[in-house]
Amino acid sequence: MAEAKTAKKPRRSRKRPETAPRSRGIAADELGSGTQPAALTRLAEVVETDGGAVLARYRDPLGGSWQLLAGLPLDLVEPTPYQRDLSEAHVTRLSAAIDKLGRYLDPIVAVRTDEGRYWTPNGNHRLAALRTLGARSVVAIVVPEMEVAHRILLLNTEKAHNLRERALEVIRLAENLAELDPRPEKEFESEFEEPSLLTIGLCYQENGRFAGGAYHPVLKRIEKFLSSPLPKALETRRERAARVLELDDAVTAAVKELKTKGFESPYLRAFVVARINPLRFKRGAKADFDETIEQMIAAARRFDPGRIRADQVARAGGAPEE
Repeated sequence: MAEAKTAKKPRRSRKRPETAPRSRGIAADELGSGTQPAALTRLAEVVETDGGAVLARYRDPLGGSWQLLAGLPLDLVEPTPYQRDLSEAHVTRLSAAIDKLGRYLDPIVAVRTDEGRYWTPNGNHRLAALRTLGARSVVAIVVPEMEVAHRILLLNTEKAHNLRERALEVIRLAENLAELDPRPEKEFESEFEEPSLLTIGLCYQENGRFAGGAYHPVLKRIEKFLSSPLPKALETRRERAARVLELDDAVTAAVKELKTKGFESPYLRAFVVARINPLRFKRGAKADFDETIEQMIAAARRFDPGRIRADQVARAGGAPEE
């Protein structure tokens, strides 16, 4: 006779400890109340003069800053000059989606420039889609502070940037800020994310086919934000970018020799860079930029493909050729 199965005891659900709700920001019924700053009043008047329409004046629910919800003439709106390049494929998909729905439901963020244009730091693709569809206006959250256009890159997370896009965004932003704000480079850490992106961005500007992924790991270890004013810091960055491109030329020659020997792999450049990296086995060690790059250039120029085995290349990883 089969033994009766023992009934399983019901599993007790672990109750999460209750935490007291936090109170932060502004209640929904208070977003439009309060004394509006003079800057917002002037901005609203200018928007109307430009042919736009102020739809609402309200405070940000978290920080309390005043801003406008407005309709803007599309021909007055343009992307900031330092954001990522336009993707035609994304514009085509977005245009089709908006057209199928028959509604545009995602306001852009905009700031007004002294020249009477409206810059959007996060709406390049939406602008292009609306223009494709023949739209005449766009709904925007218009903020009085120009620095929002610089800092909003920190919020622009709807699309994961690749290294090239991130670096080009950062260097374009730095070049724009250098004309407006001469503070030391190190005071822009939140805007620039990491110092190596500035140098890599300049490399991409000089050479659109630059394989930044191969050099990013070592540059992250030897770069730091500079204490010199931003315009002067950019001069130093351009000198550093020139040295990195000189290194890339030497690495390219080594890769070509490996291919001549019959080696084929999308990771050859990363393999060569790893072999000549003097910090490869020095975890956590601090290093000087000029000294490290000089050592790598010398090592790349004396690189001997005859000493490389196929199994070494087969185990290689890292960033493939771009």
